[in-house]
Amino acid sequence: MQVARSEFYVVTLPNGMHLVAEHIHGVRSAAVHFLVPAGATTDPVGRDGACGILEGMLFRGAGSRDARQLSDALDALGLQRSGGPELEHIALGGALLADDLGLALTLYADILRRPHLADGQFPPERDLALMRLRRLDDNPMEKLFVELRRAYFPGPYGRSVYGAEESLAALTAAEVRADYGRRFHPEGTILGVAGRFEWETLSETVHRLFGDWQGQAPPPPSPEVEGRLRYRHIPHESAQEHIGVAYPAVPITAPDYYPGRMAVEVLSGGMSARLFTEVREKRGLCYAVRAVYQTVRGAGLVMAYAGSTPDRCHGTVEVLLRELERLQEGVTEEEVYRARTGLLSALIMQSEASRPRAQFIARDQYLLGQVRTIEEIREAVTAVTPDDIVDYLRRHPVGGFTIVTLGPRELEIA
Repeated sequence: MQVARSEFYVVTLPNGMHLVAEHIHGVRSAAVHFLVPAGATTDPVGRDGACGILEGMLFRGAGSRDARQLSDALDALGLQRSGGPELEHIALGGALLADDLGLALTLYADILRRPHLADGQFPPERDLALMRLRRLDDNPMEKLFVELRRAYFPGPYGRSVYGAEESLAALTAAEVRADYGRRFHPEGTILGVAGRFEWETLSETVHRLFGDWQGQAPPPPSPEVEGRLRYRHIPHESAQEHIGVAYPAVPITAPDYYPGRMAVEVLSGGMSARLFTEVREKRGLCYAVRAVYQTVRGAGLVMAYAGSTPDRCHGTVEVLLRELERLQEGVTEEEVYRARTGLLSALIMQSEASRPRAQFIARDQYLLGQVRTIEEIREAVTAVTPDDIVDYLRRHPVGGFTIVTLGPRELEIA
């Protein structure tokens, strides 16, 4: 089945692979973004972090090219690579001159379908994975968010792409090859393309390179939160205390997603937003504070962060939670205007570059089963009023917090 909406094209191949494409006028670049359903949530039991090693080994030789030849071929195209292991997917892709789009897709067909996964390439890739994991100790903010997600999602959605040291140490090259055979299949794989292209040529190329690929990946788990923690402390010797808070929100598929999304923008959409003003500027409780709206398939959540000092940590948590809860008492027209302007500005700037658009439309296809146009999003955001936000918060009151602190001081949380 093929659907064309304005400059959008959506095709589902007979093998279950999805191609979504957006033609952007006036650019000379093109970008590709593959989403393969092989992220941390579907790592083999007891092998957390397998997705990261698998993603790295895909580039250590594929098709007729060894690791060096493959790297040289990608560099020869001037490909600005992006992607990596994610919670729900392994993402692969990048941006390059549009004239070389077909050559890039040919290389990625080898990477996805014919990787070598050789025994000799496994030890250095595992060493890199262990280094990335250990580096978390030098990046306490990133480590905090890893632990906050783990506390909020007790099941597979609480896993980290970094894995665990014992899991990575136990993994073998043979297990990586078996894992590739289990998870790398066309059913559910999404290819997003954005930039300059001829649709007929692109469609023919994708069908030729991927049309005879067969197989179905394991079904994804559900993002269950039953049994999530109320509070967890991670001891860390530092002069700083890092605070993370997570609470439920509606998924992107919900009818009232946009009021919920705008509520978080009012909280944390810039230096005039509430969290920055109330927690940092007025009270001087922290040096950094923000909140972000996150969505996974079937669920949404808000994750807030504050960086403080041990002696101000308790006060920071109190004020942070109070500001999150106070939002449902009402928002002003001015706050909504600033939030709308900031959100739409970011959206417009993103729409003018091929790489973020390829990523955006691929993720839309995954989360929604369709691609939103910029105009559709603009109209939905513009339509949100202060009353809509308050109504949303009354139906979905802020609360049920999961709190994680990382630093020298543990708090007493009621």
